[in-house]
Amino acid sequence: MTLKNTFNRGGMFEGATHLIFENAKRLRNNMTQAEEILWMHLKAGINGYKVRRQHPIGNYIADFFCYKAKLVIEIDGSVHNIEEVKENDETRQKDLENLSYTVIRYTNEQIFNQIEDIKDVAVIDVTD
Repeated sequence: MTLKNTFNRGGMFEGATHLIFENAKRLRNNMTQAEEILWMHLKAGINGYKVRRQHPIGNYIADFFCYKAKLVIEIDGSVHNIEEVKENDETRQKDLENLSYTVIRYTNEQIFNQIEDIKDVAVIDVTD
């Protein structure tokens, strides 16, 4: 039996470097209020699938990640309204989708005002 190295391309971390892992750790220790709220709802998992927070994937760090469902959940604060950041978000999303991940994006306002709907969408996405 050959085990797949999760650190190589195609593995859970898609070749992320040690610098990406350090940044992910820093982000886990400094979550935004919206991330904390969503994490309280996701940390038990989605339909039995483990959800990770601030998870390295290649050159990126996903806010929330479910490997078995190939699902990335991103939370966008007001900085994501800046044109350059929007363009980077689009590139990042395309790159993740090219790795066969589904990317769902929410704004901080959606997390604060519609958390029950968001939880339901995540469960539906995992079961589809």
